[in-house]
Order: sequence, then structure tokens, then C-alpha cells
Amino acid sequence: MLPFDIPPAFTVSQLTEHITHLLRSDIVLSDISVSGEISNFVRAKSGHLYFSLKDEKAAIACVMWRGRAASLVERPRDGQRVIARGHIDFYAPRGNLQLIVHAMTSEGGVGELYRRFEALKQQLQAEGLFDAARKRPLPMPPRRIAVITSATGAALRDILRVLHTRWPLADVLVVPALVQGADAPASILAALYQLYARDDIDVIILARGGGSIEDLWAFNDEGVARMVAESPVPVVTGVGHETDFTIVDFVADHRAPTPSAAAVAVTPDIAEYRRLLTGAEQYLADLIIAAIAQRRLTVGHLQSILRQQAPLYRIDQQRLMVDDLTRRLNASLTHRLQRHRLEVAGLSKRLVALNPSAVLARGYAIVQDDAGRVIQSVGQTQPGQHLHITVADGDFRAKVEE
Repeated sequence: MLPFDIPPAFTVSQLTEHITHLLRSDIVLSDISVSGEISNFVRAKSGHLYFSLKDEKAAIACVMWRGRAASLVERPRDGQRVIARGHIDFYAPRGNLQLIVHAMTSEGGVGELYRRFEALKQQLQAEGLFDAARKRPLPMPPRRIAVITSATGAALRDILRVLHTRWPLADVLVVPALVQGADAPASILAALYQLYARDDIDVIILARGGGSIEDLWAFNDEGVARMVAESPVPVVTGVGHETDFTIVDFVADHRAPTPSAAAVAVTPDIAEYRRLLTGAEQYLADLIIAAIAQRRLTVGHLQSILRQQAPLYRIDQQRLMVDDLTRRLNASLTHRLQRHRLEVAGLSKRLVALNPSAVLARGYAIVQDDAGRVIQSVGQTQPGQHLHITVADGDFRAKVEE
């Protein structure tokens, strides 16, 4: 027996559990930021990141799980100086102490991101990619709208809801893409390439919800910005909130403050169209009624002309004319007949007055010689001459005595 008590021996597992408990219960080590240079960077097929952080005197193993790695604004690389935030843990199977990284930014933090943002903004602006003359009008109404955004984000639901409410007549093509993390720029570029190969897209919405500058960094990527500038159709961005601006916003044909506003920008309001169509329908109905009334007047006038030119109508008119002429002729003949009758009556009276018989009836006689000459003077007679004397009721012969 030893002169002092020796504590019982730990198994390896007990020791590693004890170390793990100590590390996880330490307040400092449970949430710590570490500055260092990346080395031995490896991205596993699973999407997890394995690397070391080192400085001049030491190094520590690091791991960043796939879910956390998706939030990175750029892919880490060897030699890059970063600030990694996470907690210290112990990997018992290998006996390794390691930093489990939750978030990581380039050394310099947000200030460095803003510097890069402003530098790229000035460069592209100098190249004319922000010029207003490059901005194209949005097609109204669009037939097919393409939407590039996360397939699982709230932004997509908001966009689809607004599009269905405002303009359900348009076809909507959703092209899912990563909108956050180091792989997001390549994913957005692939989505744009896919749409540029088509000829049936009228407008493209590029959108995501709000977030920090790190969350929105994929939309500050130079390759994405230049690709948007080369779009064959208008591009509308709806990235973040009203106060968020990205490089892609300046390059796009139209910048909307939110994803929902982007959906509003590319669509007309079908309710307004309905009101316009109702007014146009009434206006056309009024025009049609007026046109029909005018045509009826024209047809009536043409029918009147046609009736006047129709053979039966002309025959009827000629018949009326003949009847009128007949009446006029009859009236004229009657008048002339009455006038002639009066003239004949007058002549008859004169004739009666001049009739020798009438003279004889008054007691006169007509004396004629044997030759039939009327004796008008005594000098035409001589004694012993025989005369023929006609009186009212007959004639007789006489002899001149002296």
C-alpha cells in the first residue's frame, strides 16, 4: 500500500468527457472570436469546411458546418486573414481541440465590405453601367415573368401573391437560386444563364428578403452585376428593405425597395384594367348604337331612293301623271266644249236672226226673176216680167203690170 491515496484512474472516455464538460461550461470559450490566418482549407463533399487558424506562434483546428457555411459572403481561402466566431469543443475520437465556427468575416469586418462595395460601385459607374440611358421600360402587360430567388424564402411567397393578385394572366417561371453565402453568386449566374437562353421571357425579377450587408453580399458581386447588365430583357431587383442598396440595384433596369414592390413594378393592376375595359365597353356600345341609328337613317334614305327608281314605283308615278293629265285634259275639253257651246249658241242666235225664213215670217218676201236673181230694186224689173215670190209659207209667181 502506497503512503498516500491515489485517486482512481480515468478511462479515456471519462477523461474526454470531463474535458468536454470543462470546455463547454467555460463562459469565455462558449462564445469567442478568434483572429487568424486560414491554412489547410478543405471543403468536404458534405459542404462542411475544415481549416486551421494560425498566427506566428500557434494554430487551432476549425470546422464550420454546412448550414453555417452557407451564410458566408465569400469562399474562404488559404492565407486569408479572418475573424472567426464560435465556441471551443473537444473531438473525442481523435483527441483534438477545435473551434466550431458559427460566423466568419474578413479581418476588417463590415468596414472592409463597405470599402469593397464603394470601390466596385465607382468602377461600374465609371464604365457607364448605371447610366439612365441604359434603363429599359418595363413591358406592360408582361406575358411571362421570371423570378430568381430562394425557393424556400418568404420573398418568393410575397412575390407570387402579389403577381396573382395584380396580374394573374401572366405566366410565372420561378428559377430557384441561392441568395446568400459564398455559393450564391455562382447560383445566381447559373439562373441568369438559364433565362438568357430562352426567348419567351418578358421581364426578370431578382429578389431576396432583408438582411445584413453580409447577407446581401451576393448582390454586390461584380460578376452578377455585369451579368445583369447584359440581360436581353429588363431586370427588376427587389433586394432587402427600402434602405438596402446593392450593386445589382444600380445596374438593373428598375430597382424596387422590396420583393413585393418588385412584383408590383412589373405588373399592371388588373382591377384598373377591368375599370378601363368596362368604360371602353360602354363607350363602344354607345358608338355601336349611334352607328346603327345612322346606318338605319342611311338605309331608309337609300330605300327611298330605290323605291323611287324601282320600275313599279315609276310606273305608279307615270300612272298618277297619266291620271292627272287625263283629269286636266277632261277639264280642258269640258271647258272648251262649254265655251264652244256658248259660241255655237251665240252663232245660232245670230244665224236665226239672219235666217231668211225668219225675215219671211215677219211678213217680208223674196222676189227673184226667172234666172234666180234677187230683185232688190225697182229698176231691175220691167212691165210684163214674171217674178218668183217666196213668202213664209210658200212661193208663188207674179207678173209686173207696170
